[in-house]
Amino acid sequence: MNTDMAGAPPVRVVLADDEAMIRAGVRAILATDPGIEVVAEAGDGHAAVELVRAHRPRVALLDIRMPRLDGLAAAAEIRRVVPETATIMLTTFGEDDHVARALGHGANGFLLKAGDPRELIAGVHAVADGGAYLSPKVARRVLELGAGRLARRPVARDRTAGLTEREREVLALVGAGLSNAEIARRLHLVEGTVKSYLTSIFTRLDVRNRVQAAILAYEAGLVDG
Repeated sequence: MNTDMAGAPPVRVVLADDEAMIRAGVRAILATDPGIEVVAEAGDGHAAVELVRAHRPRVALLDIRMPRLDGLAAAAEIRRVVPETATIMLTTFGEDDHVARALGHGANGFLLKAGDPRELIAGVHAVADGGAYLSPKVARRVLELGAGRLARRPVARDRTAGLTEREREVLALVGAGLSNAEIARRLHLVEGTVKSYLTSIFTRLDVRNRVQAAILAYEAGLVDG
């Protein structure tokens, strides 16, 4: 379990779910980590967007099925109006279309409510640190859906061929799930330089976020496994 590091402020989270008992349970789990603070709660997607706009949290934890505005649409709106806030989708539904839509809307993580509570805490810290997080079950399904990955490999390799050697190294580490800070340490760079590389990589590959970049890294054969 992660803990507060060297006096660093806690990760501020806005939590949105239309079921009060679910919100209470998620809040209780997050409260076990002093490095996380839930600053506001919402019962629908529209309220979630407004609370994120008001509180500017590091992470928005969003249920997919909510009234007024569902979590996927809320994630897309949050990405538009408060791009510095990372979004994690939290749902009981593991259907492929939800995963695909969540990734397409720029979500930074995807967790199942039935998952291990430790995944919730790990996911919040991962995306807050600039990484991406998929629960193991979701990650496995993404890779299964990429069973046509070998067939797509030539296309993926063509897309990544224009990257510099250093950009390919950064992309491979993104695919391995490393955060910006971890990539910086691994490659002996400053974190700001890693962010610059990522901006260039995302633009060149025409991807929205780390999750999409990681999938492309896998398809291009840059990541083992």
